[in-house]
Amino acid sequence: MTNPAERLVDLLDLEKIEENIFRGQSPDERLQRVFGGQVAGQALVAAGRTTDGERPVHSLHAYFLRPGRPGVPIVYQVERVRDGRSFTTRRVVAIQQGRTIFHLTASFHQPEPGFEHQLPRPAVPDPESLPKLADEIREHLGELPEALERMARRQPFDLRYAEPLRWSPEDVTDAEPRSAVWMRAVGPLGDDPLVHTCAVTYASDMTLLDAVRVPIEPLWGPRGFDMASLDHAMWFHRPFRADEWFLYQQESPIATGARGLARGQIYDRQGQLLVSVMQEGLFRKIGS
Repeated sequence: MTNPAERLVDLLDLEKIEENIFRGQSPDERLQRVFGGQVAGQALVAAGRTTDGERPVHSLHAYFLRPGRPGVPIVYQVERVRDGRSFTTRRVVAIQQGRTIFHLTASFHQPEPGFEHQLPRPAVPDPESLPKLADEIREHLGELPEALERMARRQPFDLRYAEPLRWSPEDVTDAEPRSAVWMRAVGPLGDDPLVHTCAVTYASDMTLLDAVRVPIEPLWGPRGFDMASLDHAMWFHRPFRADEWFLYQQESPIATGARGLARGQIYDRQGQLLVSVMQEGLFRKIGS
C-alpha cells in the first residue's frame, strides 16, 4: 500500500490469534522507539474487538511502561473486566518480546439522552488558509532532510499549525505554553466508527507534548531535551470522522520535576467539542 491513510487502516487491523488475544504490526521506520499513538490505537482496537460494537468508547486511561521496538510485532491481551447494562470495561496489556510495554483500560457506554453544555471553541484561522506542515518546513529549510521527507510521505495525517512555526530561541521568548493544530487523515478511512476513534487516538499523541516545549525551545529546530510519553487519557464526547478536519487545541498548565503536563481539546469545524485529552511527559536535558 502506498496511501498513508490505507497504511493507517491496515496498521489498526489487528490479527486475532486466540480469544481475547490479538497481534499488531509495528513498522520498522528507523525510529528510536515505537510511536506511542500507534500502541494506544492498536490497544483500543483490541479492546473494541471484544465488545458487541453497539457501545462506543467513552474513555481510556493508559500508561507507557517501556519503549517498544520498531519492526517487532506487538501482542495485545484483553481482559473482559465488565459487561454491565450500560457500560463495558476492558483492560489491555501490550506485550513485545515477552515484556509488557503498555497498559490500557477502556470504558464503553451505551448511548443515552442527557443535558448538554460546552465552553466555546477558541477562534483560529480555517485550515484551508494555513500551509501544510511539510510545506512550511520546506519553505524554511529549502528542502526537507531525507529522514523528514520520508516521514512526510508516510504521514497519515495532514497537519496545519494555526500559528507560524518558531525556528529560533528568540522566537520562544515569552511564548505561552499553547499550540493549536488542524488535522485530518490524508485519505478516506472507511465507515467503521471504531477505526475513526482509534485513528484519532493515534493522532492525539503526535503533537500534544509540543505545548510543554513551546516556552523552552522551537518545535522544529534542534532539540535540547529527550522526551517520552508517560501516560495518556482520553474522553470521547461525540461521534466524529478522523478523515474530516478537526482542531487540536493544546496547552500545558505546568512543567516541573522533569515532567510536563499537557491537555488538549479536539473540536470539529462547527466548534463542537469531540474529545478531551490529558498526558504527562518526561523531559530530560540531552546529555544529563
